[in-house]
Amino acid sequence: MIRRLLVAFALAFSLAGGAAVAQSDAAKAAVDAAKAQGVVGEQGDGFLGLVAGSANPTVKAAVDEINAGRAKVYQDTAAKTGVTAAAAGQATALQLFARLPAGYYYRPVGGGWTRK
Repeated sequence: MIRRLLVAFALAFSLAGGAAVAQSDAAKAAVDAAKAQGVVGEQGDGFLGLVAGSANPTVKAAVDEINAGRAKVYQDTAAKTGVTAAAAGQATALQLFARLPAGYYYRPVGGGWTRK
């Protein structure tokens, strides 16, 4: 099980961090800017979240677009490795947390928003 989870993590992380995730350049730019402003953060389930619970419609649409792409990656990873999509997302989140620059927000599973 651990081996499958590690394989799932490697596959999901490489896809989530690369061009394989269906996202537009505009969505990525909007989310990157919102992360830098503390509006959007990474969550322990591998998806993006709104730190204050709301954002302008452009940012919200960009978050939704990227999260849809991530969901597809996690589902594909689960099908290929035998772990759940949720496990693939959580494994990816741990690596995303580690790569976050200082000052960016993250929220572990079951926890609150924390600034790195």
